[in-house]
Amino acid sequence: MQNFDDIVSIVKHRFKNQNSIYLHEPCFIGNEKKYLNSCIDSSYVSSIGEFVSSLEKEISSYTGSNYGIAMVNGTSALSIALKAVGVKETDEVITQALTFVATANAIVYNGANPIFVDVDIDTMGLSPTALENFLIDNAIVRENHCYNKISGNKISACLPMHTFGFPARIEEIVSICKKWFIPIVEDAAEALGSYKNNKHMGAFGDVGVFSFNGNKIITSGGGGAIITNDKTKATWIKHVTTTAKKSHPFNYYHDELGYNYRMPNLNAALLSAQLEKLDEFLINKRETALYYKNAFNAIGIKLKWETAGSRANFWLNCLEMENKKYRDQFLNFSNAKGIMTRPIWNLMFDLPMYKDCIMDSQKNARFLADRIVNIPSGINPDFLNL
Repeated sequence: MQNFDDIVSIVKHRFKNQNSIYLHEPCFIGNEKKYLNSCIDSSYVSSIGEFVSSLEKEISSYTGSNYGIAMVNGTSALSIALKAVGVKETDEVITQALTFVATANAIVYNGANPIFVDVDIDTMGLSPTALENFLIDNAIVRENHCYNKISGNKISACLPMHTFGFPARIEEIVSICKKWFIPIVEDAAEALGSYKNNKHMGAFGDVGVFSFNGNKIITSGGGGAIITNDKTKATWIKHVTTTAKKSHPFNYYHDELGYNYRMPNLNAALLSAQLEKLDEFLINKRETALYYKNAFNAIGIKLKWETAGSRANFWLNCLEMENKKYRDQFLNFSNAKGIMTRPIWNLMFDLPMYKDCIMDSQKNARFLADRIVNIPSGINPDFLNL
């Protein structure tokens, strides 16, 4: 148990002035109350208001994209993003089994079926090697569309996810999908502030998606966003997520099936204040990650790190344990000591609704699922310039 005590001591030392050490809690130190009061005073608290409009411009600017659309949450953003690239009923979407359940759920919301392809050990994100091998063995291109040779269904999208904010090998994934005529929806829900070769995550795909849930680096309580460089897609997404209502002074005419998915102005006000602090939060989190790296290296514990050419936001820091038994022992030990730690998610094909989905060997995903533990990674106010 000596190593367990050492790990807990390292975490407690970094967050020594906090009574409870959570995995990742929100930090409100800026203009949150000011902007919320302004929003309330304006009476525009729903999906129309100046904070929604300004936030969309700020998100697109920050990520280097032409267009941003604020959404009510990341899951609805994923669902609409898939629809925007053409995913339809009975289609298939390639993704990873090592992900939060919303990734797979968003596929099924469109009546499509997930295909689970393995991840890389180092990035924990979709493996371009596994992706290409799967396509070579199972897919065929006809008239600039990709089809599953076995099921006959169209493979209408690829949905890679940047696990815990660590960039996947997205450039290779994009190159492969381009050869196979497969659009990319980039699940960057956890990767705001993460980069690959100085390009922001979410900006590589046809469409990118972010989450601003309460446990993310910045939050709107609930909330999400879609980014894209495609004006047609952006215009359609904005229209369809506000119930597809045609603009008119008083008539209610909706020209297609729409969704009530736009972020309320109240949430946008909160997020606007949070976004002003994002760069400061990212510096703070990198300092924590570097502290962890040095401390854990000294005692022979492996901490997951960013790969060459990438810059992670270190949303959640990850320890790689020796095996599942050791992982479970540490989870019980650390939580009993008041240190919130969590395992990686259950792999999607281990959930009842996804047990029959197409998948490859999943060797790496199983390896990681048995060993990864997330440790407290929140913004530490003791190291902020307050």
